[in-house]
Amino acid sequence: MTECLAAVVTKFNQPLEIWKVPIPDLAPNSALIKVDAATLCGTDAHRWQGHLTEGGGADLPFIDPVTTPFTPGHETCGTIVATGSELRDILNEPLKAGDRIIASYPHCGRCYYCRVARQTTLCANNISFGHSPPSALLGGCAEYHYFPAGASFVRVPPEVSAALAASAACALRTVMHGFEQLGPIASHETVVVQGCGPLGLYALAVAKDRGAKKVLVIGAPAARVKVAKEWGADAVLDMGEASSADDRLAWVRERTSGRGADIVFQCANSVAISEGLRMARPGGRLVNIGVTGGPPLQIPPILFFRQVCINCVVMAEARHFYQAIDFLAARRKYFNFDRIISGTYNLEHTGDALEAMAAYREVKPVILPAGTH
Repeated sequence: MTECLAAVVTKFNQPLEIWKVPIPDLAPNSALIKVDAATLCGTDAHRWQGHLTEGGGADLPFIDPVTTPFTPGHETCGTIVATGSELRDILNEPLKAGDRIIASYPHCGRCYYCRVARQTTLCANNISFGHSPPSALLGGCAEYHYFPAGASFVRVPPEVSAALAASAACALRTVMHGFEQLGPIASHETVVVQGCGPLGLYALAVAKDRGAKKVLVIGAPAARVKVAKEWGADAVLDMGEASSADDRLAWVRERTSGRGADIVFQCANSVAISEGLRMARPGGRLVNIGVTGGPPLQIPPILFFRQVCINCVVMAEARHFYQAIDFLAARRKYFNFDRIISGTYNLEHTGDALEAMAAYREVKPVILPAGTH
């Protein structure tokens, strides 16, 4: 086995091509997996559309601009077929061919952010998946995926499907990072979740699990709103029924004794931050997860007099990948997690999945390369 098939974005916002790409030589502490499932999220759609072609600048060296050609897919679960050396998982248990895993993003382990700050997502040598040249085999929309040295490997238990495990490798692990930054939720606190895509739905589930008094969800379209209701949201506002920010703010305040939410999870997009600050009560907390390309934010300075504590989340640490898989396994009796997985596509139809995700026709599409011919 020296090569495999991979879906490739050659031009932004255009149909993908299927290429034969070489399988890289395995370095020590690396792994090659056969992709069992690769799920897509909003970031994949934005990369395909060309929204993330600008890097973070000199002050954000851990954010790379997206250039073509690249293989999409940064949420991948697969079965180990080969390793570069003896390999162990995040719990220091040995791994072998045939084990199912997900992997955190590799980081250098030597810089200030890795060793002193212990914020490995900010490492300038971080290797994120889903936007590299096809020859690197660092995208999930391929028959095989290379996990480089420096990654932490999380074993996937039998009770967690490959598709759900893949979704944990981005949406749910990022939500876990957000809840870590947030800290405890008191039993009297109300949480508002802006957005009911994969991030928002997982934020709803974790907030309910951690004992929030009420969880209010605002989002669209109808398919995602339906899942939010099924997962136990105390109230859900369909964006189609409240087109103005003032209407949405009034809806939140009606359900929070006029104060606003104790906690807001912004899981929609960057432009919703200002609205989220208005929804939070004075002295409340806001966790910003949903970030997209777009125009500079316009936030009225008066909003900062509300004394809202803002936490911003970038990707996730290795422990959050483990927490995400553990949450899926331990809480499956309380949430029908399978509802988050929507359409199923083979490799040749990756472009259709990206287009559907960009148009909000999917909640969480899954690519199954094994079905590719």
